[in-house]
Amino acid sequence: MTNQSEEVRSAEVWRRQKAEHEARADDLVALRKKRAALGESDPVEDFLYTYYPFRFSALRRWTPGVGVALMDAEDLCRDAHFALGKDGRVRLISPPESQRRRLFFARDLCRAVAQRPAFLGCFGLHEWAMVYAEASQRRHARWPLRLGAEGTDAVVRSLPLRCTHYDAFRFFTASAKPLNRGTPDLAGRLMNEQPGCVHVTMDLYKWTMKSLPWVPSDLAADTLALAYEARTIDMRASPYDFSVLGLKPICIETVEGRTEYEQAQRLLAQKAEPLRARLIAALDLVLN
Repeated sequence: MTNQSEEVRSAEVWRRQKAEHEARADDLVALRKKRAALGESDPVEDFLYTYYPFRFSALRRWTPGVGVALMDAEDLCRDAHFALGKDGRVRLISPPESQRRRLFFARDLCRAVAQRPAFLGCFGLHEWAMVYAEASQRRHARWPLRLGAEGTDAVVRSLPLRCTHYDAFRFFTASAKPLNRGTPDLAGRLMNEQPGCVHVTMDLYKWTMKSLPWVPSDLAADTLALAYEARTIDMRASPYDFSVLGLKPICIETVEGRTEYEQAQRLLAQKAEPLRARLIAALDLVLN
């Protein structure tokens, strides 16, 4: 893939960047690998590697993204996504038609989210709605509910459910779904998703990974690091008691807790904004 404004990187530069990315990726997944070897679970990490089921090797694989020509990089052509040009430089090939639809959707969804104001009034109630009136069916069965089943249900009834994220809403209990303002569905993601949503922030990792190798791999590492932050907030604000893991509860059943959650949401949205802009710019370059 050639580009009039493409960047040419020397072997010294791109090999250093490749080594730095691989080391960072190894650090990001080190605890997960250790826990997996011991058979231990973790409510933050388990979600990031099961709900987003990308292989460690996919995160570790370095790519500069499109618009970059690499010198002395013939060894990268073992990966079929790279090709050696007549000028002796190595570039990514154009994405095949089978991939372009996914790339278009990722770009268009990120654009739609970026153009909306952040809604910060959901208070993380999606996790509460996933156990409402059915506490015995909770996903994190190993962990106790901070307020018990009745106390958890009382919180759901006392606060408005205003979830905008389809992949969170679809896990609501049958009793909780009618309580939500709106019914976000798969087809309505472009209309419903918004930057204040903690799950939308985590999903930046998903859309980046699905856009590899045509977007830079350092963006994948950056979005995974932010997803860790977002998932930590998600679990701290949940109805579960994870305090033995060092996750101090955000008690959204109180005014103070809701204020704390809103502040955390706002900060996550601010951190996500430049990463989303980078993903949009990279996909614009690919698709144009």
